[in-house]
Amino acid sequence: MSAEEKELRDYLRSLFELVLELAKQCVPLETFKALDGDKASNNFQALLQYRMHAGDEALRRRFEATPVNADFLSSAQLNQLLDVCENTVREEMLMEAREGRFFSLVTDDLVDFGDDKHLPLFLRFVNQHNVVREEFLDFVSFDGDELALVERIEAQLTERWGLSMEDCRGQAHKVTGASATKMKAVAVLLMEKYPLALHMPCSRMALNIHLANSLPFPNVQVLVETLRRVAAFFKSTAAQDGLRTCISAHYQKNDEKATALHQACADNWTTQHNVFDVLLDILPPLVSCLDNIHDNTDGTFDGAEVAAAYSLSEILADFEMVMTAVVLKSVLTFTRAFGRNLQSETMDAFCAANSLTAVMHSLNEVNDNIDVYHEFWYEEATSLAASMEIPVRVPRLYVQRQRATDMSEIQAEAYYREYVTLPIIHSVMQEVEEMFSEVNLKVLKCLSLVPAIMGQMKFNTSEETSADVYRADLPSPDTLPAELHCWRIKWKHRGKEVRLPTTIHETLQLPDIKFFPNVNAFLKVLSTLPALKMEEQQGVTAGQRLRAYLDDVPAKLWNRSLAVLNVNTHVKPDLDVMVDKYCRLYPEDEPEMEVEQEEEEGKLNEAVPSQN
Repeated sequence: MSAEEKELRDYLRSLFELVLELAKQCVPLETFKALDGDKASNNFQALLQYRMHAGDEALRRRFEATPVNADFLSSAQLNQLLDVCENTVREEMLMEAREGRFFSLVTDDLVDFGDDKHLPLFLRFVNQHNVVREEFLDFVSFDGDELALVERIEAQLTERWGLSMEDCRGQAHKVTGASATKMKAVAVLLMEKYPLALHMPCSRMALNIHLANSLPFPNVQVLVETLRRVAAFFKSTAAQDGLRTCISAHYQKNDEKATALHQACADNWTTQHNVFDVLLDILPPLVSCLDNIHDNTDGTFDGAEVAAAYSLSEILADFEMVMTAVVLKSVLTFTRAFGRNLQSETMDAFCAANSLTAVMHSLNEVNDNIDVYHEFWYEEATSLAASMEIPVRVPRLYVQRQRATDMSEIQAEAYYREYVTLPIIHSVMQEVEEMFSEVNLKVLKCLSLVPAIMGQMKFNTSEETSADVYRADLPSPDTLPAELHCWRIKWKHRGKEVRLPTTIHETLQLPDIKFFPNVNAFLKVLSTLPALKMEEQQGVTAGQRLRAYLDDVPAKLWNRSLAVLNVNTHVKPDLDVMVDKYCRLYPEDEPEMEVEQEEEEGKLNEAVPSQN
């Protein structure tokens, strides 16, 4: 390697170190001033200068003759560095995903980059150490219809990442609001092409919240979105203190209830399985607190907080929202324990899979006697509304439409039965049936391969009847019955000192699991299912790290590449690999390239006549 080549490589290594440091520290490339037309690489330039002054010889030799107020790198060069860095980090994770072969696709809430909405893509897979990983890999544009989005996702996974959609064993979409309907259609289209890409709820979102998000009714979507706004609003200490004070005042004669609600508010109640139960308990003091903040008699809150408090109070202190919350709480009571178990420990998830029949029986019983249940629910809603001095009335827009057709006077109870109670119960039943189809339940019941569950079942399990789903994924499907028999015998006649593994992860870590290749393969596929809890999860999840990046960086300064790098700082890429890749993709010498660009721009300016 010549002296010039070595100098160039040292210089590039320093640049990649800078990019990784920016991502790790969650520092945006630009500042708000830069958005108004100042230097595009403001923060990067500042960090580069700092490194030079701190003794980085490679950078100093490169830029010592450059004027202080000049850009050290063009925006095009900076984007090239980001692309190489991002792709190298992603490839590290994809190599592990390809080695594990089977994976599930998980998406999260939409992210706005400028005017474009993007869908965050996560992969869930088992690595070579038999540990389940869920990694954030990229964003995909949300533009276009469902079919276009399906094609875009397929192209991303297959053409760009070298994965096979034939190996996709599950999909979960955490998108909320109006976009949830589109993602449900995307899931259906993907399952039509790849039947084993089973559509399931995401273990990172409480099942009851998922069910509420999936209901395509304006009143439900307004309530769900309002809960998200409430969660964001009460992150401030002053707002939390005000809410605690109002709870204590409202439940001053019931200390136990007040303590329970204080604890619920401290535990992110808007993300829990019992969110609508807590909402109805907390609604009077919540609205009272928002009204106090709106009054702002002591000047504690700024104008934006006062306006937000008024807006939230107006939405929540409305009878349609109260009735919607009561019906959601009452209907989702029947799925609450089921969802909590499904997203809990392995034994609980197995029990949940076997309890769905009882859940559906309860929902059908409610549906068959809906008039009686609706009467109870309507009475509960009117009683709560009366205590909060909320008038019971039909929504204004509906009344106007009815008057336009010269129809008779509208009865509030009949309206809410027709437009709130019936749609919610019917849609929840349909969603549960679709989410937990016969195939999905058959797969979840294969959790009985875990020794502790086998023991709980007195070793009287029959996985063979469920194994057909993944028969093609097994290394020796013909020997499966004999292997399962040996697997049961092994644990049934174990020594008294031998403890039964209680999770898939524990089972996969057994030294002799390699002697049961079909069981090993089966458990690995089960591990990728997004409905199951992430076992042995260390630290915050990839989804939480992405949310932290979006919260820490102002929306105008979000950068897709830096987001990917920031979320994946646990990946330690080889700087020499990045340098090699950069030299291969962009072989031009950097200073000469800039001069050529300037000459071309000058020729272009000469060719274009002045507009003056």
